[in-house]
Amino acid sequence: MNMSSEGLLVILFIGLIAGWLAGQIVRGTGFGIVGDLLVGIVGAFIGSWLLPQLGIHLGTGVISAIVNATIGAILLLLVVRLFRGGGGWGSRWSGGWGRHW
Repeated sequence: MNMSSEGLLVILFIGLIAGWLAGQIVRGTGFGIVGDLLVGIVGAFIGSWLLPQLGIHLGTGVISAIVNATIGAILLLLVVRLFRGGGGWGSRWSGGWGRHW
């Protein structure tokens, strides 16, 4: 399988956009360029496997690939939050009490 440099750039672009969108939706902020890229690419693999299993087909093209990868990245972040014990949506209280990681 040969991949052109343009194909690799498209994959990286879709991963970056999807990771950033998922970070905005789940966490309220992104994870930085590298973090967004990794979350988006892993999310793209999850979305491209899971959505057809559920009978959901979004079509072809860049927009559908971004939506597909974003859905997968959101699911990834929610599962990570579940296992890390991230609590609810507003659990990151920025008061002066307690330990901050």
